[in-house]
Amino acid sequence: MNLTDPKVLEMVNIIIASDRLNKSQILQIVNLAEISSNLKELKENMKWEYLKSKY
Repeated sequence: MNLTDPKVLEMVNIIIASDRLNKSQILQIVNLAEISSNLKELKENMKWEYLKSKY
């Protein structure tokens, strides 16, 4: 996804606000947004990253 697109940026901001992400999680979601092709894929990547960082 293109983070310079206002719609994508708004979606990412909504996720950040609703999930109350900390600084490191915000950086992680920004990196994931760049490699994700849509919102569904971004959320799936977030789940994988959470599981990977947890264990």
